[in-house]
Amino acid sequence: MDRYLGLEMSTSARLLRLLSLLQTPRDWTGSELAQRLEVSPRTVRNDIERLRDLGYPVHATRGSVGGYRLAAGSLLPPLLLEDDEAVAVAIGLRTATMGAVTGIEETSLRALAKLEQVLPPRLARQVGTLQDVTLQVNRRRTGATVDPETLTTIARLAREHFTLRFDYSDRRETASQRRVEPYRIVHAGQRWYLVAWDLDRDDWRTFRVDRMRPGMSPGARFSPRPLTDAEVEALVSRGVPPEARTHQARVVVHMPAERLAERVGPWIGTVTPIDDASCALTTGAERLEDLAAYLGLLHADFRVTEPPELVAQLRVLAARFAAAAGPG
Repeated sequence: MDRYLGLEMSTSARLLRLLSLLQTPRDWTGSELAQRLEVSPRTVRNDIERLRDLGYPVHATRGSVGGYRLAAGSLLPPLLLEDDEAVAVAIGLRTATMGAVTGIEETSLRALAKLEQVLPPRLARQVGTLQDVTLQVNRRRTGATVDPETLTTIARLAREHFTLRFDYSDRRETASQRRVEPYRIVHAGQRWYLVAWDLDRDDWRTFRVDRMRPGMSPGARFSPRPLTDAEVEALVSRGVPPEARTHQARVVVHMPAERLAERVGPWIGTVTPIDDASCALTTGAERLEDLAAYLGLLHADFRVTEPPELVAQLRVLAARFAAAAGPG
């Protein structure tokens, strides 16, 4: 039995080594692979078949320059990463969670939580060190900052269904201790929100992650309650109403209401049809500068009806852009 187990372990290690070689962007002949793995060409062929059975699309070409290559398939099989590659991917995902590329923050967070869970401590330290340096030269942000480690910790607890206890400060700076079942983390309006079931209030709640104080502690496992994406969106919208923000605005946008609603989430504001070609956007923001810049990203003509301070901010931006464009 011991001999059999040893053989299985050596075969598994060899398969991983073979997969690592095939991920290199080149063709490998059977003899090259046999030499690298210190096995016979027949063993290489058998191992290639094992990888194919596992879902890896290993293609073979015949002839004097033929060989084996790992190609793109219909499904994504597991990948092997070298140490430096794993560090680079983790740094890239951490950067993406902070909104460096709009629209992929939540996807990046899910991938980052999976990767950091299996990173060896020495690589995790490298990621942390590199991220600290990167953040020192990339501090320009319009929203509240959140430590990526905090995000990945919450995401992991939500995925594995562990309760969470933390100290929280709401927008009125009222402190409280919360016990929740964490479900989803949502990136909305340049901020991160936790959607959770509050065990003490027996209801769904949303929490701004940047207002969650350090020292979170996980608790017992829980059985997840049903929660759809639409319900998550509604909870975030209800928990972060535009009218709760410092500045409110009403904007007439020359675009059908259905199209604008596809571009802005409910946490941005409320879209009301005016006619077939235009609608009204009621929204709010902590900073008028951010709101003025955001309106320019709607890719449609618009007119601000209120407040006058936003109109003044748009004029400042218009003059700045005109000066940058130079004489026409």
